[in-house]
Amino acid sequence: MTEPRALTLGFSPCPNDTYIFNALVHGRVALSRCSLASVHLEDVETLNDWALQQHLDITKLSFHALGHVQDHYALLRAGAALGRGCGPLLITGNGNKPGKMADWTIAIPGTYTTAALLLRLYQSACRQLVVMRFDRIMEAVAKGAVDGGVIIHESRFTYREMGLHCIQDLGEWWEQTTGLPIPLGCIAAKKSLPADIRDDIEQAIAASIRWAKAHPAEGWDYIQAHAQEMDPHVMQSHIGLYVNEYSMELGEEGRHAVRELLRRGAAAGLFAAGPERA
Repeated sequence: MTEPRALTLGFSPCPNDTYIFNALVHGRVALSRCSLASVHLEDVETLNDWALQQHLDITKLSFHALGHVQDHYALLRAGAALGRGCGPLLITGNGNKPGKMADWTIAIPGTYTTAALLLRLYQSACRQLVVMRFDRIMEAVAKGAVDGGVIIHESRFTYREMGLHCIQDLGEWWEQTTGLPIPLGCIAAKKSLPADIRDDIEQAIAASIRWAKAHPAEGWDYIQAHAQEMDPHVMQSHIGLYVNEYSMELGEEGRHAVRELLRRGAAAGLFAAGPERA
């Protein structure tokens, strides 16, 4: 009997990802046509870079990064972070800064993040971008090291505590411009994997989410152990915002939103138009 194919998996340590994958990585739900050889928890920009190198078989990545790797990775319908009222925020502090936003130095949480893509779509003239880990951006803005920053993840719940101000909710701008939910991150699998194995992974991720919903207390230690923000209320808010019906199944509206983001990114020259059909 042939042994199931052993695959590598990567996702971020953020509460939404550890919530989604907890049951799968701890054997509460099973893969039927493959197995997991190794699991890697890394920040999303590291995963984006790894996807460019085709490092992992199954990986979380930003939808912006998906635009760059469409020849090699296929979007899965389960596990995505996509929705309304959950987009990145463009923030600033109280210090002096150039009068025109185009002249600002703006921190972004990674070259290939959807946050960076949305900023470029919102203000294409902004070119003085500084790549910084997402959990360091607020402090840099507060200290005046940069004029502004695009924040993601838990930071959207805590930036006011540092005296910072939101100039533009980029997700809200996207929703008003397109009428669609904002695609932030997704799970993709190598196109070289057989279709039945990709289907198996997709179904297991959806089952892992169902398990998490049915056992809300049982994955808490795992989520908390990896969270950047340890406040339980913030972690619950994070999960509630980024794990939703689109995480279970993108659906037609979700696929439409993904196609539109990739179309606009390609039109802006940020990556080539690709074969991905969400």
